[in-house]
Formats: sequence, structure tokens, C-alpha cells
Amino acid sequence: MAADKAKQKDNTVAGSGQDAKPLRHGYTTGSCAAAAAKAALTALILQEAQTAATIHLPIGEDVTFEIVRCEFGAERAEAEVIKDGGDDPDATHGARIIAEVSWTRQLGVEIDGGVGVGRVTKPGLPVAVGQAAINPVPRKMIRAAAASVLNQFELERGVRVVISVPDGEEIAKKTLNARLGILGGISILGTRGIVVPFSTAAYKASVAQAISVAATCGCEHVVLSTGGRSEKYGMEMYPELPEEAFVEMGDFVGFALTQCRKRGIRKVTLVGMMGKFSKVAQGVMMVHSKSAPIDFGFLSQVALAAGASQEQASAVLDANTAALVGDWMQEWGHTGFFKLLCAYCCEAGLREVGGGIELETVIIAMKGNLLGHASVSAP
Repeated sequence: MAADKAKQKDNTVAGSGQDAKPLRHGYTTGSCAAAAAKAALTALILQEAQTAATIHLPIGEDVTFEIVRCEFGAERAEAEVIKDGGDDPDATHGARIIAEVSWTRQLGVEIDGGVGVGRVTKPGLPVAVGQAAINPVPRKMIRAAAASVLNQFELERGVRVVISVPDGEEIAKKTLNARLGILGGISILGTRGIVVPFSTAAYKASVAQAISVAATCGCEHVVLSTGGRSEKYGMEMYPELPEEAFVEMGDFVGFALTQCRKRGIRKVTLVGMMGKFSKVAQGVMMVHSKSAPIDFGFLSQVALAAGASQEQASAVLDANTAALVGDWMQEWGHTGFFKLLCAYCCEAGLREVGGGIELETVIIAMKGNLLGHASVSAP
């Protein structure tokens, strides 16, 4: 983890008033890899174990990382950093990031991935097929860290850096890597060097990459789901589509639709449940529970339009969940409610991206059964 003397940045919990607590920023796998590489190269040159390494982050700050293990010999050295995700830890929080450094005959810094770092097998990612899944910014950081050490000791030698993550293959099961065609481990990521607490940047980046892979693989129809259960339904609905066509967008409906539009996807199917899609129907395109509350007044109006009585519509106003409203609509026989809601979702989505695609919306129940479906095309 970053040493105590490292400069820590804070965020404040939104909406927490005077009791707001500062939130620690964490550090990306790319930053950890660069720090480990710098420590390993320094150990190789000095033949001395290193306990810390300071690197320059892309955001313009210097941060010192603790080196939890450092071993060296005449021809190679190895250093290890434990990844600290800050107060918004992701799947890689606590991962062991190891850099092994050795000399090469050719000048320059050669970078590769070892155990637990994935290999790219599909086009559409920022790293070429066949290469280790170490993204461009982390590669640049590793090269800069190595160059700073060589310059410090006035050496002109070639260096090979191999980044490993011992538990990377297991950690990768918690990520979208397999869907993206990154096999055998995690990706070494990061564009800023830090992980912002409760930020959406990392997940949005993974969604954008997944849609990029789908488009590059020739998918003209993409199925966007809000979660695992809805994705499973989408796969059963469209068994003929390749795996790349299914993207778990989470709460980022508008962002995912915009990415599909930019990538030239012709048809998009949205699959999700009542709660989130009742928001989309109103034009709310970021559907996290904290982004906007369920508007039961809106659902009451939709119920009326679907044939509900005034008494039933009044009951909807007092409902405590969107799922309960869905249960009532089924119980009262107003199944047209779901089709209407789906149509509103399609219209709102098309407004969001400015048309140009065919948009389909599918709403399913918690048990995985179909509630409603609608499709709208726009020029």
C-alpha cells in the first residue's frame, strides 16, 4: 500500500451534511506496477533491497508506495506492492502486484505480463491481440519509472519488466475480462493513477470497452442488461448472438446507449426490471438507486393509461416499490402497463442518442419471467 508519507486525496460523501467523512483515494494497478518496477530496477542496480518507491502519477502528483517484498540477484530483481483501492475497493483491492526486472541486450524498456495478467484475444481493446493486458497509460508509467532510475544512475542499458499478479486469474472471474476477450488474469489499468472513491469511471470504461469489442467483432445488435439475471434472460432471448453482443451496462443506460450509437450499432435491446426501467421511461439515464427516486406519480399515470381504475391508480401512489406496482398490474390484469412502460423507455432512449438506431426494451420480473416488450425504430 502507499506509504504514510504519500499524499492522500479526499472526497466527501455527498449529502452527508456536517457528519461527512473524508474518503481516501486509492491507486490503480498501473500505479502499483510502475512503483514495483522502479523498486525492482533500483534493487538490481544497487544490489540492495528497497522498502519504498516514489513515482509520478498522470494527474501530476508524486506518490510513495510501500514495497512489501524485494529480492535481487546479479541479473534480476523483484519487488511487490499491495494494491490499495482506497475507500471504494474494487475486485483488485489487496492484490499483490509484482514486477520482475532483468537486463536485456537492446536499449529500451520491454514490458510483458506474467502469471495472473491477462492476454488480449479479441480486437477492439487499446492493446493489440496477443499482448499482455497492460493498458497504454500503465505502460507509459512503467517506462517512465524505469527511465528515471536509469537516468539517476547514468546508465544506458536495456530493461525487461514483467508484471505478475499471483491471484490474478481468480480475481478476473469477478470482472468483465473474459467477455472482453482478456484471458488468464486481470488487466493492468489506470489513466489517472488514482482510484476515486465511489467514482463511476472504471465501470463506464469497462462498458465502453465491451461495446467497442462487440462493434469490432462485427456485432450489429447489442443486448444491454442492468445485471446478471437480466443478461441471462437476454442470452436466452437471443441465443444466436455471439457472446460479445451481451454487455452488462449496470446503471449507465444513457452512457451505454451513446457508446452503441457512436460505434454504429444498428439495434440495441435493453433488458432490465421494473425499478430501473421505470426511471428510464421518464428519461432518467443513470438509474442507480441514489441517482433518482422511483416516481410513483408517473407510474400511477402509466397505470391509468393502461386501463387501471382511479382507485387502483391511487393505490400505486402509496406503493413502496416499483416491483410491487408490477405485481399489482399483473394481479389486476393490466398487462398493457408493461408494454406501455417499455415503449416509453424506447422513446426516451432514442431521444438520448438522437435516433439512428432500432431500440428494443424488455422488462422482466425478479423471477426471470417476461413482463413486457416493445420496439421502436428511428431514422
